[in-house]
Amino acid sequence: MPEHEDKRPLAERIAADIRKKIMSGDWVPGLKVPTNEDLRGLYGTSNVTIQRALQILKDERFLDGQAGVGVFVRGQGSQTIMPAHYIAPAGPGQPYRWLSEATKRQQRSKYRMLKVAEVVPPVEVARALGLEAKSTAMLRSRIGFLDDQPAELVHSYYPVELAQGNRLADRRLIPGGTPALLEELGYPTRSQDDVVSARPATTEEYEALEIPRDVPVLEIFRIVYSDNDKPIEVTMLTKPSHRFKMGYHLEAS
Repeated sequence: MPEHEDKRPLAERIAADIRKKIMSGDWVPGLKVPTNEDLRGLYGTSNVTIQRALQILKDERFLDGQAGVGVFVRGQGSQTIMPAHYIAPAGPGQPYRWLSEATKRQQRSKYRMLKVAEVVPPVEVARALGLEAKSTAMLRSRIGFLDDQPAELVHSYYPVELAQGNRLADRRLIPGGTPALLEELGYPTRSQDDVVSARPATTEEYEALEIPRDVPVLEIFRIVYSDNDKPIEVTMLTKPSHRFKMGYHLEAS
């Protein structure tokens, strides 16, 4: 017996196994799921347990049930997001790259601003921005939607001096996004550091991202640097982990 035995209910373990098949592409969108009888034989369990497992995946929008026909893998699998596609600012008159990249994928996209305010940031944000204790930063919070589903919750912090007298302090969305505005202000993006982790959702994230059951979120802690390694933005971005993967392309130097 393994030292750390999986003691989750069997329905959750079966759902986890099927979820991996879908997210890895072994079960493609549109595939008809094996019958309950076949799944009972595969996992050696009861019909009730199989139904519970399938219901978990229906709640997570991995599966669709069609009465009298069967259960099918949903048409949209998990989506890989490549942060490198968004690091450069949008060109003059062009939308923010997150929006334009969604258009390339034939997805409908939009952002909704939640909050813009001068706040005392979390300790890790203050440390990344090089702020002294209890110093403030400009917070811009928003939620992004893809095909009318909440896709990411974003809290971005900026040094207060960068936000004075410009749209960083404005509650409205910024044409071209903040990278374009910061470049106009003389702070072009030169590099960024990302730290990616997974954890249970907070209540804010659970509600805003419409998280089903106990699905964890992906958290990306991002520091954006301008010339001379000056930190000009720190973003805490969360995404539902059952719908998104983070992708990175690295080359040997």
